[in-house]
Amino acid sequence: MTKSLSEDLRCGVIAAVDAGLSRRAAAERFGVGTATAIRWVREWRDTGALCARPQGGDRRSQRIESYRKVLLAAIERQADITLVEMADMLRAKYGASFAASTIWRFLDCHAMTFKKNSARERAGTARRRRAASGVV
Repeated sequence: MTKSLSEDLRCGVIAAVDAGLSRRAAAERFGVGTATAIRWVREWRDTGALCARPQGGDRRSQRIESYRKVLLAAIERQADITLVEMADMLRAKYGASFAASTIWRFLDCHAMTFKKNSARERAGTARRRRAASGVV
């Protein structure tokens, strides 16, 4: 991801526009895109913010985070509930449609992974479990 442009450059463009220069002329003078200058001035007039907004981060999980308590309560009630069952429950009770992968990502972010128990770890081919026989 690219780095945001400097705050000094933003201040220069905004000051030039505030002094009477058009946004397009200010963009050309400072060597930035016209749309960028328009966006910076609009944000400055709307919010008064001169600095860049934060970049990156998780933008997809906001919707499912609002159902956090519901999902955690469902897991408390039934520890072996599947992702599809959780998705169906959210759709039926709340009208919220989520893919099973979204619910998995939510659980993974909250470190709620379900590991196999020791009985299942023994599943495998019989010949690989036995120790190598000695030479007779």
